Amino acid sequence: MSTTERQTLARKLVTFMRDEIPLAQNMDLSLHDCDEQQLSIAAPLPPNVNDKGCAFGGSLVSAMTLTGWGLVELELRVRGLDCDVFVGESTVRYLEPVWTDFVSEACLADGGDWTDFFDTLAARGRARIEVACRVPGTGDKPAATLAARFVAKRRSPDAV
Repeated sequence: MSTTERQTLARKLVTFMRDEIPLAQNMDLSLHDCDEQQLSIAAPLPPNVNDKGCAFGGSLVSAMTLTGWGLVELELRVRGLDCDVFVGESTVRYLEPVWTDFVSEACLADGGDWTDFFDTLAARGRARIEVACRVPGTGDKPAATLAARFVAKRRSPDAV
């Protein structure tokens, strides 16, 4: 799949998020970028601000969770696979306040392997994969990180 086709699919995925997940609509999430390694989603500060004028921690973790979920969902859609994807476990760290519009980035965690994930999914109908998400901060340090395990489960052919 070309980069342009992948970006078109990613744009459709973000539209799906906004249509089907009210939080994504309220956060005003939009596609920032994607390629074969990563997915990034942008969020403006105004709908995600807290009482101190910086990004609300709940918005940061929600954006990272949705971006991680989106990375897995995008790879399934690229391959034409119909699965339910959910977060099985996650750990978040808040490292510095975010005072502006922000971007959430997701990629496979170190040691993550799409081949193993898809082989397991084909064999068992269910697979899990580790994803690393971050909101860039000042300098080289992230403002927040999320380490998450996402699970994909094939939908039954007769599911509605």
